[in-house]
Amino acid sequence: MKIDLAHIDELARRLSSLVPNGMREGREELQQNFKSVLQTGLGKLDLVTRDEFDVQRAVLLRTRDKLNELQRSIAQIEAQLAANSAQN
Repeated sequence: MKIDLAHIDELARRLSSLVPNGMREGREELQQNFKSVLQTGLGKLDLVTRDEFDVQRAVLLRTRDKLNELQRSIAQIEAQLAANSAQN
């Protein structure tokens, strides 16, 4: 997954704006450091795109529906077997 650098830049700017006034001289350097740390950290994460997430969610929902259908079928078969056993 490609990380949106514009969001990282904005987050780095926000972080550098939180630095106390006495440390503002190195603000640009801090901003670059924040950006670098964020890029490195986010790059190590096992992230997926929203599209990939939505596809997997749809697959999971279909699988859950199929499982529920199979459970109902098994319950019907078991009921039929129990009824047949009771008749014999």
